[in-house]
Amino acid sequence: MSYMIAIVGRPNVGKSRLYNRLVDDENAIVHDFAGVTRDRLYGDGSWYDRSYTVVDTGGFLPTGGDAVIEQMRGQVQMAIQEADAIVFVVDGRAGLTTADEEIGDLLRRSDKPVFLAVNKVDTWTEQQDFLIDFYELGLDPYAISAEHGMGIEELMDDVTADAPRDDELEPEPFARVAVVGRPNVGKSSLVNAYLGEERLLTSDIPGTTRDSVDTRITDGEREYLMMDTAGLRQKSKVTEKLEEFAVMHAIRSIDRSDIALLVLDPTRELTKQDKQIASVIQNRGRGCVIVVNKWDLIEKTAETAGEFTGYLRRELQFVEHAPVVFSSAETGLRLGDILDRVDEVFEQYKRRIQTAEVNKFLERAITRHSPPTHNNKRPKFFYATQVATRPPAFMFSVNDPDAVAPAYRKYLVGRLREEYGFRGVPIRTVMRAR
Repeated sequence: MSYMIAIVGRPNVGKSRLYNRLVDDENAIVHDFAGVTRDRLYGDGSWYDRSYTVVDTGGFLPTGGDAVIEQMRGQVQMAIQEADAIVFVVDGRAGLTTADEEIGDLLRRSDKPVFLAVNKVDTWTEQQDFLIDFYELGLDPYAISAEHGMGIEELMDDVTADAPRDDELEPEPFARVAVVGRPNVGKSSLVNAYLGEERLLTSDIPGTTRDSVDTRITDGEREYLMMDTAGLRQKSKVTEKLEEFAVMHAIRSIDRSDIALLVLDPTRELTKQDKQIASVIQNRGRGCVIVVNKWDLIEKTAETAGEFTGYLRRELQFVEHAPVVFSSAETGLRLGDILDRVDEVFEQYKRRIQTAEVNKFLERAITRHSPPTHNNKRPKFFYATQVATRPPAFMFSVNDPDAVAPAYRKYLVGRLREEYGFRGVPIRTVMRAR
């Protein structure tokens, strides 16, 4: 599970600028899940040999008065719940404000480590004048300039001190499986079917599950950690603060998982929310198995399953590579097949192709379809190697990365799937200048 660093603070103090400095742009994504996460920015980065995920909790607009304080309180509370460490950003030039004091008071009462970053301190001579007011917050201040990079080293050395080193992260032998989907598609019923008991609360009322529930499941010699999550729903439907926390936990469960079971209800048409959940799974680099639950309720012909699969491939293009299982938690239909598909996807998720073979693959791919010119430039590839697993990532050495058209990247991913499988797994490609 990734070490989570949350950046909090009132508007216009430089949170986004600090976020951009701390993340690898290639890994930065925006969760635009219908605004439910308040357009929070999630990005991956590393500090020397410690990797992390950083969250910018901006994304709300000041409206004045108590409403601003209330919105900030909600953001900070979610950050406290989600984060392993919190960077509290204030504006050194503006001085201490009532909003800063309100946020600081919430953070001091948490059990999370908090680091006070006094931003916009662009010269060392400004430190004494800018820092003095902020000692009132009861936190040791770090003078930084997110724009120029000053003070970032000392801050991040301390922020990441408790983050595990990359070489200390030992992947668990069993798959972590997040069970996700819209409310009332049968997520808890599915987990209960494996348990053989009503351990998780189930109901026909959407949103019964309010939090992520971790359950260890064994099937013979196979073992899984399943995380049942609250249904992700549209912002207009999220009227309770508790639901906002539930959505955050669901996204965090995807982040904690190796494989996501995207549970669908075939008695209802796919919606924008189904597609956005698929987008979150893809963007976070998780394997995926599509589970069409309640299949026992559908009137079927010999062609029904094939036609529905084609419909899913067209509508859920983010996870078009994912295997599809038609099942029923109520009757037990194909529950074993779901675990079989999880095993297959998990093996592909961990799969590594030797460098010599990757280079042979590159030769075959270029011979079959040479890279086209892009903006009057033709890329020349030198070599390729797989640089990561979980999910698989491939680095291509090329004379001009900008000359590699998006369509050719897609072609290379398609060829990787055609030759090596990687069923149900996102494939990342990185173009590096020689």
